[in-house]
Amino acid sequence: MTATASDTPAVAHFRFFTLEVLRTRRLGHSFLRVTFGGESLADFRSGGFDQSLSLFLPPSGVEHTVLPSTDEDTWFGAWRAMADEERPVMRSYTVREQRRDDEGAVEVDIDFVLHGDTSPASHWAGRAAAGRRILAIGPAVADNKSVRFQAPADADAVWMYADETALPAAAAILDRLPAGIPVRAWFEVPHEEDRLPLDTAADAEITWIVRAGDGRERTGRVLDVLRAAQPPAAGAPYVWLAGEAGTVRAARRHFVQERSVDRRSVRFTGYWRLGASEEQLLAEAYAGKAPSEDPASEL
Repeated sequence: MTATASDTPAVAHFRFFTLEVLRTRRLGHSFLRVTFGGESLADFRSGGFDQSLSLFLPPSGVEHTVLPSTDEDTWFGAWRAMADEERPVMRSYTVREQRRDDEGAVEVDIDFVLHGDTSPASHWAGRAAAGRRILAIGPAVADNKSVRFQAPADADAVWMYADETALPAAAAILDRLPAGIPVRAWFEVPHEEDRLPLDTAADAEITWIVRAGDGRERTGRVLDVLRAAQPPAAGAPYVWLAGEAGTVRAARRHFVQERSVDRRSVRFTGYWRLGASEEQLLAEAYAGKAPSEDPASEL
């Protein structure tokens, strides 16, 4: 998940944490779960759902993250001023789960999508080993602006789309949904083995869209599946969409224009964009050119 302008930390809501790798576990074909601990996590306050945090991943060959400053007023300028080959890569990820172990210490799970060494995050996660430490900017209060899933009290159903980059966030949302609420979800993954078991108390129907062996253009494939679906009738559905930016925008148009969902009830987030590097997206976010995620914004 790539950081956007809306991930810029607020003083009261976010602070730096040191995360130490405790263990890793492979999930399916493409996913790796990294479990972090560390004394500083005692003050970590995830708001659940699609809570995000910003990780600072060390350059290749460097074991631990080092930043010249973690002061709230100077860290950003100091980080940007570092030499390219020394600057840790900043990436935004979802808190899959926060819990306490048997001794009361806080643990945080973060799920990474593995696709070789084609991205710094996949490269780092594929080599994560117990004892390695990275820095992160994460929530110090549970009620913070990096929880984007904000279903209104009168929502009578939840409709969701996520690709593999947003599946950890979607799974964390499902964990939190109350018993009985109708959920219709479409999850796009690269391989059959990525159809992960997902627990929820909600009344959920999940459709998996598997890309492997499917030559169709990805956005068209997703729209074909959405248009063919017949979700249960709902008077006030809340729609949450996340993944590749172009597909997310097309899915939003589908729900607003073809299913007459109130655009104010659609939360959409582009985690990445075909044809753009993560560094390009970050540069656009810093320049204020990232697409708006305001549910009321124009299509």
